Amino acid sequence: MFEWLFGRRRRAKAPVLGSRLDAIGAADRIDLSDLTPDLVSFLGQTAYLELAVFQSLGRVVAEAPNLTVKEGISVVAGEALAKHHGLVAELRKKKVDPASAMEPFTQAIDRFEVLTRGRDWYETLLGIYITAGFLDDFFARLVTGLPRTVAARVSAVLTTPGSDEVIIAALREGMATDPDLGARLALWGRRLVGDTQLVARSAIAASDSAEGIHRRIEPVFTDLLGAHSRRMDELGLTA
Repeated sequence: MFEWLFGRRRRAKAPVLGSRLDAIGAADRIDLSDLTPDLVSFLGQTAYLELAVFQSLGRVVAEAPNLTVKEGISVVAGEALAKHHGLVAELRKKKVDPASAMEPFTQAIDRFEVLTRGRDWYETLLGIYITAGFLDDFFARLVTGLPRTVAARVSAVLTTPGSDEVIIAALREGMATDPDLGARLALWGRRLVGDTQLVARSAIAASDSAEGIHRRIEPVFTDLLGAHSRRMDELGLTA
């Protein structure tokens, strides 16, 4: 279902760059360069993913419960759009048309967005927060397989800190006024991370040595799930 995550694969190794999770430990030093798509595929899919996040946040802004929340979420939407523009700029540096690079991934990413869209405003906002954070972290780990000349710039785009506190405040406000919302969001968050993991795991399983790759990638997924748990903890929810 999620074949979009990787296009053509690079087999050449590249020097490993540190990510924003360097302090966590050994998992961040695992070389995933053999799992990284070619540069145009990587940039095309991540650029469209960020554009999809921006579009989803735009709908959230339109349906926000008050003007303060509208303004705050619009800042987060602007950050996603800035990431999109940063990745598109790398495509243009390679003389590649951004629309052509993104086109192969649009249908599947759009399906994923629908799959993880909530039943109401709060579930939708949590969905964006959880899935975008997880996938940004995951793609940042795959930067190691990109050409060294662009890897650092792409890593900087994907790991730019965002205004998470805005989303956290909006979700907390909703839970404070609706005693049943917290339990519903906790359940939704657990489903979201399962669906989002499928995006990454399906691509890894397609590797030439799936069993070995599975063992090698487990520490990375442990870290990513730890980051997911911390996001949920910030909301007072159980991951």
